[in-house]
Amino acid sequence: MEEVLHATSPAQMRAFAHPTRHRIWRDIGADGATISQLANRLRVNKGNIAHHLGVLVEAGLVRKGPTRTVRGGTEQYFVKTARRVKFAPGANGEATKAMLGTIADEIPDDDDSLLAHRVVRLTAAQARALHEHLEKLVHDLPNPPREAEYGVLVGLYRRG
Repeated sequence: MEEVLHATSPAQMRAFAHPTRHRIWRDIGADGATISQLANRLRVNKGNIAHHLGVLVEAGLVRKGPTRTVRGGTEQYFVKTARRVKFAPGANGEATKAMLGTIADEIPDDDDSLLAHRVVRLTAAQARALHEHLEKLVHDLPNPPREAEYGVLVGLYRRG
C-alpha cells in the first residue's frame, strides 16, 4: 500500500466527488472490508456499496484483496491502494466538498466535538512550516485497535 496517492485523474476526482464513496474509502480500514461489513457499518444496502466500490476500484483508489469462505460462500475483501489521498486542485473542489460533507454529517452526533476555524496571516515560509508540523502531528497520532474512533480534520489553505 502506498503512503500517499495523488488523486489527479478525472476518474479519481469523479470517484471522490460522491460522499458515499468517501465514507466507504474511509471505513475500509487498514485490514480491508467486505461489501457486507461496509453495508452494516454505513447502513447502506449492499447493492449501493457494490456499485460505489466498483467506481473506487475502476479509479484505482481501492483494489480487491483476499477472500474468505463464509457459510459456504466466498466474501471478497477490498483494500485501499494508499493510506492517504491528496486531492489535485481544481475540478471546482467537488472532491473536497464531498469529503467535508461526510465529516459534517458525523459531527452533530458528538456533543463533545471540537471544530475551530481561524484565519491567520503568515509568510510563505511560516505557512510551509505550519503545514509540515500539522502533517507530522496527524501522521504520528496513535491508532491502537479496539479503541474508540475519533475523526481528526486538519487543514491549511490559502484564501483568495
